[in-house]
Amino acid sequence: MEYRKLGTSGLDVSAICLGSMTWGQQNTEAEAHAQLDYALDRGVNFIDAAEMYPVPPRAETQGRTEQYIGSWIRKRGGRDKVLLATKVSGPAEWVAYLRDGKLGLDRRNITAALDASLKRLGTDYVDLYQTHWPARDTNFFGRLAYRHAPESDGTPIAETLDVMADLVRAGKVRHFGVSNETPWGLLEHLRGAAAGKPRVVSIQNPYNLLNRSFEIGLAEVAHREHIGLLAYSPLAFGTLSGKYLDGAKPEGARITLFGDRYTRYTNEQASHATTRYVAIARRHGLDPAQMALAFVLSRPFLSSAIIGATSMAQLESNIDAAAVTLDEQILKEIEDVQREFPNPSP
Repeated sequence: MEYRKLGTSGLDVSAICLGSMTWGQQNTEAEAHAQLDYALDRGVNFIDAAEMYPVPPRAETQGRTEQYIGSWIRKRGGRDKVLLATKVSGPAEWVAYLRDGKLGLDRRNITAALDASLKRLGTDYVDLYQTHWPARDTNFFGRLAYRHAPESDGTPIAETLDVMADLVRAGKVRHFGVSNETPWGLLEHLRGAAAGKPRVVSIQNPYNLLNRSFEIGLAEVAHREHIGLLAYSPLAFGTLSGKYLDGAKPEGARITLFGDRYTRYTNEQASHATTRYVAIARRHGLDPAQMALAFVLSRPFLSSAIIGATSMAQLESNIDAAAVTLDEQILKEIEDVQREFPNPSP
């Protein structure tokens, strides 16, 4: 397993990060523990969670993912062997069951969210604490056409950074990251660091063959400011494996189960692009999912790719992708598809 620096944190994280958002919904506690055991044996040292997991988010299951990680740590005693990341939810009507629906990235919310996460995880600190999405009206979760609405701004970023500073001083958080952020948002966080507040070390945004929008504005910031990308959905909800092509609906798969909620990677243009990417992989004797992951892992701005698996076979294949190298011909063919179908699922 390859290890990479997580921004300026000094942490060495595995190039593959074990995502956990299916645990408690599509995966049982025993299955979650089996995934953790296998990943750790294969050199994965980085685990990503969130207070709202599993997905789809529901009040009945909220926090179950972190509970499974906590029970694994209690059984295995492996806290010192892993780097734990989790996230605090921003304001959103679809998680209104959290903290009476009065969500924000302020002191009350962040402190309550972190304390609850630490209790579920069975630890007194997390290595990386992330804001899950901004507390302002901006572009994330596939939204395009920015609409300037400063009257809808929530907690100021400077206030959030003040809270994070106190949590770092208290020893509850080692490092701070953001998720689903924009170039302006990332730069605003860095402006706060210049004023003596905690420096953001990572950004967790979507990045895959169907959504390379990170390259447009954020990649330069990540390079110049040494911010590590934690790429989520590197397989575009599994669509880049090709398993949904031609209308297929594999039993138990996420889009089969929750397709009405997760349509980001199933539009017509995305399907055309996916067909082309799958054909490239097969023409070169590669597994399509492994090719898609290998592409993400090859990007110089990446710290870690967050994989999610519902079966051990998927997990094994995903981790094996870390050993796949794409030659110049494959990369050229990938770029040809990107030019024809540029970011069909932003």
